[in-house]
Amino acid sequence: MLLLRVLLPNRPGALGAVASALGAIDADINLVEIVDKHGDVEVDDFILELPAGRTVSSLVDACDGLPGVQVQWVRNYPRGGGIELDVALHRRMAVDGPHAGETLATAAPLVFRAQWSLLLDLATSPRVTFRSPGSPDLGPGDLPRFAPFDSVHRVALEDGWRPGWEAHHAVVAPLPGCQAVVVGRRGEPPFFPSELARLAHLVGWVDLADAGRTAPARRPDPGHRTPVAAPLYVREGPTSAVSRP
Repeated sequence: MLLLRVLLPNRPGALGAVASALGAIDADINLVEIVDKHGDVEVDDFILELPAGRTVSSLVDACDGLPGVQVQWVRNYPRGGGIELDVALHRRMAVDGPHAGETLATAAPLVFRAQWSLLLDLATSPRVTFRSPGSPDLGPGDLPRFAPFDSVHRVALEDGWRPGWEAHHAVVAPLPGCQAVVVGRRGEPPFFPSELARLAHLVGWVDLADAGRTAPARRPDPGHRTPVAAPLYVREGPTSAVSRP
């Protein structure tokens, strides 16, 4: 299963044209999600399968050959992904109320198609209490750049922000119990407003779980600690600009 993220014109027929181009190379589309719309640009995710003999390059060429369409990335993706991940995460947080924050942090890289996540304890000075696989090893002195910790917001991390690390974008969200979650994604584009809204919605479920409206606690399933795999394709050149507030 593959995850394809595409920038396309925000106009009638554009999404259909992309779907037709994918159909022309025999791609089997399982799910389409509209990630963001702003001005004349739309960002869509396609979860699909390619038949034997078709390559990721053929997928990129089919989309990039359409006027105004650009492939942002292609990644391997677990079967059953998409909005179902949000629903499954809600259920796991409800079952494990006292550890709902850790449950959210473990699942966040997969749910938000990112590379890593951190769970922070803010009771005194910020410190990391959980790191997903592949996340940066950050000490207390590295964390103030992600502040403030009382609102959902984006953070741009420049090339070399950590020794040997490329530029990343992160999103920060407060959690109950003096905690916060940080989710990081390599390269462009930044997290979209719709993704921030999804994270805020999930944080609301952490509030409900932490309030005790849940079943007895159990630890999160370690299987949900697996982040999205490294991309099979990432656009290197300039991309269409998506204006953001």
